[in-house]
Amino acid sequence: GLSVTVITAFSNVIISLIRNTIPSRIRIIVQLVVVAALVTVVSQILKAYAYDVSVQLSVYVGLIITNCILMGRLEAFAMMNGPWESFLDGIGNGLGYAWILVVVGFVRELLGSGSLFGMPIPGLENNAFFHNGMMTMPAMALIICGCVVWAHRAINDRRKQ
Repeated sequence: GLSVTVITAFSNVIISLIRNTIPSRIRIIVQLVVVAALVTVVSQILKAYAYDVSVQLSVYVGLIITNCILMGRLEAFAMMNGPWESFLDGIGNGLGYAWILVVVGFVRELLGSGSLFGMPIPGLENNAFFHNGMMTMPAMALIICGCVVWAHRAINDRRKQ
């Protein structure tokens, strides 16, 4: 989450600073190069200062390069706004993305293994909780994301009424 936030914020700033010099026919390539460079820097920092985290994340850090949410914000916001606004937009979007990852991980671990942060929940150990192995499968993350979007829209619809 923190890696995505840092990469989103700083890629927004860089693209915002050079937006007027990028030819329109290569703007996506330039955006990818900027993001790839920042991902490489973050990956190296993780390897140097948080090696265990780097090993656990392994290929997932590299996948940030192709993150459509990040590329969409570069195209829609950073190309049209100044560096400070783009930085704040990147921080907000990165933290929002991190929040979704935390919620999805929380639900998957709780319902999948009956634990939180790898520790069993008191009262649920000793076969008091049926471990739902399906919740720990990658596809369930997509279903949980859909449920989060549904809940968010339902809450917002109630507020409007």
